[in-house]
Amino acid sequence: MLSIPGPSVIPDRVLAVMQRPMPNIYEGELVDTSYSVQEDLRKIARTDQPVYITVSNGHGAWEMVISNTLSRGDKVLVLESGRFAVGWGEMAETSGVKTEILPGLDPNPVDPAAVEEHLKADISREIAAIMVVQVDTATSVRNDIPAIRAAIDAAGHPALLMVDCIASLGCELYEHDEWGVDITVAASQKGLMVPPGLGFVFPSEKALAAYESADLRSGYFDWGPRTDPDEHYKIYCGTPPIQHLWAMREALDMLFEEGLENVWARHQILADGVRAAVQAWETDDGFSFNVADPGCRSNSVTTVLTGNVDATELRRIAEHDAGLTLGIGLGEFSDRAIRIGHMGHLNPPMILGTIGTIEAALTKMGAPLGASGSAAAAAVIGSAM
Repeated sequence: MLSIPGPSVIPDRVLAVMQRPMPNIYEGELVDTSYSVQEDLRKIARTDQPVYITVSNGHGAWEMVISNTLSRGDKVLVLESGRFAVGWGEMAETSGVKTEILPGLDPNPVDPAAVEEHLKADISREIAAIMVVQVDTATSVRNDIPAIRAAIDAAGHPALLMVDCIASLGCELYEHDEWGVDITVAASQKGLMVPPGLGFVFPSEKALAAYESADLRSGYFDWGPRTDPDEHYKIYCGTPPIQHLWAMREALDMLFEEGLENVWARHQILADGVRAAVQAWETDDGFSFNVADPGCRSNSVTTVLTGNVDATELRRIAEHDAGLTLGIGLGEFSDRAIRIGHMGHLNPPMILGTIGTIEAALTKMGAPLGASGSAAAAAVIGSAM
């Protein structure tokens, strides 16, 4: 059982459709599937704007954004709330873009008031773009994207708002158009339930206009040839990612069969179950939440500080003795946290099995436990059934 924050568990339906021979890539079913995938991905991100697909992981989608909207010497403001927005900014620096970090106050989300104040101080309007994640999988904090948009508007600043939703699209409420986002970045391997290999970029009209003056364009990532191409394969700058397209089509069908709002609600309920378990387990010298504010905890991953409990040993017992793989702590959390992924293809037996196995491993270790996390999770999930 895999309980890490991506890649997530792949549904059997999705795995099954990948077992197909190579088709005609120039006409017929694959072409129709490709266009339908583009159309329905826009529905997931809640946008009428285009979507660009890169055959890569999420970092490739980061690169696509940088190369199509920015120029050498531009400055981007990175809103720190963990590891991944900073990583996006570091990637921009390798292309000659200047990066400025607005420090976060771990474990809190980005402070919109600090964003507004910082942008008002940018009198010369040097900042071309603002990079932020909706959910950071290292800290498990969720940022308030509409509030950040409001802060940018209050400052009267023209910078592009770029949001990484790799860990949240398909798990959390998200509205690209309604919230005024200029760039949304996502990937296939988390809430979208497809193996790693596809990155997605959703631009606004303002972002598309920025493309016209961007001087970092590269051959592979260039939006130009991918926009209204005269030949289908140019959408992918070459051979389409055939098996991933079959998989993406099936995963999208599953999401729409359930209903996107129902998918969001399911993630909320199961995440609440995980959080109830962690709260029950809490002790002064044992488990505790990394994100203190309950309203800022993500519905796709929970980072749990382990206190005096050996995080490495806990993960070892869970995996080697019971068959449950938990997420490692990243960066500063490497030896003092575990991460419980609850994203994508997920149901009550999977979550309750994860919680029960963690509790069994903790019991085997003689770790301090405040109360039964299994009972607390079952109560929360049961009340919603």
